[in-house]
Amino acid sequence: MSVRIVDVREVTKPISSPIRNAYIDFTKMTSSLVAVVTDVVRDGRRVVGYGFNSNGRYGQGGLIRERFAPRLLEADPKSLLDATGDNLDPDKVWSTLMSNEKPGGHGERSVAVGTIDMAVWDAVAKIAGKPLFRLLAERHGVSANPRVFVYAAGGYYYPGKDLGALRKEMRGYLDRGYNVVKMKIGGAPLTEDRERIEAVLKEIGSSAQLAVDANGRFDLETAIAYARCCGSIHCSGTRRPATRSTMRCRPPWLNSIPGRWRPARTCSATRMRAT
Repeated sequence: MSVRIVDVREVTKPISSPIRNAYIDFTKMTSSLVAVVTDVVRDGRRVVGYGFNSNGRYGQGGLIRERFAPRLLEADPKSLLDATGDNLDPDKVWSTLMSNEKPGGHGERSVAVGTIDMAVWDAVAKIAGKPLFRLLAERHGVSANPRVFVYAAGGYYYPGKDLGALRKEMRGYLDRGYNVVKMKIGGAPLTEDRERIEAVLKEIGSSAQLAVDANGRFDLETAIAYARCCGSIHCSGTRRPATRSTMRCRPPWLNSIPGRWRPARTCSATRMRAT
């Protein structure tokens, strides 16, 4: 069997949402959706690998259509195959995409190449007839665990979104079975964010943990102020001074982090999980 990429399709779509985090809003944000079309047929359907670039980074349709997709389609199909000749080799595909590119200074091109790379891996797994996580585990000689830790990310700022709406959103995640939720902070004054954190903690109670995400917004002074604030929030939502007793517990997984990277103390009172 010979595998061939017959087309690479990209479409740039607007996210068009008024939500925002501490740094950006999504009203004019776009995302690239890519389909890598092969000539392989599985279960009566042509194998197509799909990829998309994460929000927070704009769509890269220009780069994909003008530079990277043409390189892939113009390459000798055999140069993109693995040793068996029965599947694509993502590393060879990546090398082809990056041909004639200056090393370093990747900038936006890493988003474009990464989106195609995601679609290629999706196609490779489909051709192999295996879930991608299992295929990757086999390639790297590790055990594939079908269970993985996940959390629900939300809590974005939104026009007119009050504390009640924020609590309802977080309750919805718990109702779906999540036991860790994440919310955005840093896009409002500290006093307002403190009220938002307290509201969520009241809503989730002891049934879940809360993580917060400032999207790299804080300078040192602001980060320290937020840390002190979080250390003074009791899980019931009432504030109390941060003491050694309120910060006494470390989650077990923290012990696996090298000491020089490990936070000096973790606040169990707020049940905020390091992310």
